[in-house]
Amino acid sequence: MSLVLKSAIADYPHVAALKSGAVRSDMVSFEWETVNPITRAFRRMVRTGDFDLCEIALTTHAQAEAFGKGLTALPVVVFRGFHHGALMCPKESSLRGPEDLAGKRVGVRAFSQTTGIWLRGILLESHGVDHRSITWVTEEDAHVQEYRDPPNVERIGPGQDLKAMLLSGEIDAGIALTGLDTSLTRTVIPDAHQAAADWYRQTGAYPVNHVVCVKTALLRDNPGLGAELMRLFFAAKAAGTGESSEARYASIVGGDPLPYGLEANRTGIELCLRYAAEQGLVPRVYRPEDLFYTGG
Repeated sequence: MSLVLKSAIADYPHVAALKSGAVRSDMVSFEWETVNPITRAFRRMVRTGDFDLCEIALTTHAQAEAFGKGLTALPVVVFRGFHHGALMCPKESSLRGPEDLAGKRVGVRAFSQTTGIWLRGILLESHGVDHRSITWVTEEDAHVQEYRDPPNVERIGPGQDLKAMLLSGEIDAGIALTGLDTSLTRTVIPDAHQAAADWYRQTGAYPVNHVVCVKTALLRDNPGLGAELMRLFFAAKAAGTGESSEARYASIVGGDPLPYGLEANRTGIELCLRYAAEQGLVPRVYRPEDLFYTGG
């Protein structure tokens, strides 16, 4: 009898064959739960351990390690992208560029959101803006309940909305605010796509956002499970129908815009983990090997 894993991953083309059963295994099978938005699954995974296998943000996984949640990530990146274009302001804003953000108020779903971590690192290293000089206005706390936001983070009240606050001028900019009217907003970083391409050439880092995690005890108690899961995810990706959203980055990264495996993603993982430590989200700079399955 195969091991049955209660699982939650968003409906990506590159996992569709696994979720449909077109790609299968004699060793393991999956009981899929639909969670929308998928970020709610991250929270359930690290707070109440609802899943055996789950999509998870890289920073949430690092914080889960810091607080002993017993999870191991597979080097399977199911969602990623460049984030220069995610930092938005009203079209008529006085902000001339990211250097003007010091002393300003910036909205983001949570201080721990991985897109925000990438952008704070970029703001510091590329534009000289320290995240501590900005007030971060958030909707919610971190997925990992034990983490406490720093003093320059504010939480909005009931009935408030970051998109509305951006358009009314209550906040100066916002990160990854979905549903913004693009006729009323613009990117804070001018020519964001070109800026992302230039940044990639300078750093070699292809940002990682969401990976797949498994309860560590399952990997320990079931020899060969990690290798079989990697085989299944590679096979599902090869069998994928439809184009992933990451395909639009092929012009920047060349080759495969959705690479799997630790070495193919090491630079992006290492940089995100360094940014997370520098921003106080985790107690030290973790190595990829501290967080990821490294077997065959």
